[in-house]
Amino acid sequence: MRTARFLGILAVSLALIAPANDTAAAPPSDWSKAVVDSTMKRFTPDKLGGWGYTRGLYLYGQYLVYKRTGDKKYLDYIKAWVDRFVQADGSVDNSFNNLDSMRSATLFIILNQETGQAKYKKAADKVRARFTSYPRTSDGGMFHATSKVGQLWADGVYMAQPFIAMYAKAYNQPYGYDEAVRNMKTYFAHLRSDDGLLWHAYDADGSESWAKNPGKHSSEHWARAIGWFGMTAIDLLEILPADHPGRADLINIVKHLATGYARFQDPATGRWCQIVDKCSNPKNWTETSASAMYTFMLSRGVERGYLDASYQAVADKGYRGVLAEVSAGSDGLTNIKDISEGTNVGDADYYYGRARNTNDFHGLGAFLIMNEQLARTGR
Repeated sequence: MRTARFLGILAVSLALIAPANDTAAAPPSDWSKAVVDSTMKRFTPDKLGGWGYTRGLYLYGQYLVYKRTGDKKYLDYIKAWVDRFVQADGSVDNSFNNLDSMRSATLFIILNQETGQAKYKKAADKVRARFTSYPRTSDGGMFHATSKVGQLWADGVYMAQPFIAMYAKAYNQPYGYDEAVRNMKTYFAHLRSDDGLLWHAYDADGSESWAKNPGKHSSEHWARAIGWFGMTAIDLLEILPADHPGRADLINIVKHLATGYARFQDPATGRWCQIVDKCSNPKNWTETSASAMYTFMLSRGVERGYLDASYQAVADKGYRGVLAEVSAGSDGLTNIKDISEGTNVGDADYYYGRARNTNDFHGLGAFLIMNEQLARTGR
């Protein structure tokens, strides 16, 4: 009842503050359902796209909506997409030579638990086995890709570490907990910035053009990379046993990022900029997917007691800022705007110049994860 009441109030509030627009439909009472329903209308499972982390991110968000609503069509849709890639014997035609390719494997574990079908466990086994020989830096950090020797990208942790920890919990293989924490600590040691943020990437031998500095890291604080990292820390804290010694390290990461999020939140919009610490640059712009990720981390951090209650105000302002980027069109379908396209490591102008997409799956997935958190807590 609390969530339903909150969503109803939210819909009314948005209707009151929305500018007059003859082409816009009235806001829905449940934005998560609206986003999922709209995406399912736009794409049947066979048209959603190929194997990749963006679809896995989005479908994980859809799974959260399924868990709240119990609407089986949401789970059936996820299963139909995954079944395009998993054969009846559990084989998966993918080499898994980069961390990005591993994110969607979390759906194998979810579907094995939801359906009991052994083929999904076998598919998850294949991905888990890949980590045995997957290359790492001398201090244990998994390369962003086998072709990117020695490189650690902040976004990479979300692609692999939650899967390893989920697998450990689901199939009683505690080693996965230690591996996930080890990678978070290694990445954090190389990417940590004193201002509460992270650098986008690190190159172990400093040979990359962007790593010509004593820390061998890139030069900018790209918003979504930092958002991936914060969500990973939170997700791992949800999965790790209560007595796991790595929990304190993950909580310290959440606290570090929370100080940066609070410090650099755009006061005008409540969102965060594409390059987080350079909002005053006229080339910069507020980016929706990262803003949703930051809002999620702050809200869950406060809820679990990792963060001081004062950070709730930052999360609430972030939530309002993200919701301002969401609308319903005259066709009744939702739209989420100002989502950065997929991004490599670059200089400031490279990040500023990334396409500002509408309904990009980076943003759809991040929105659902955030919205389910904020709606659940009644904010």
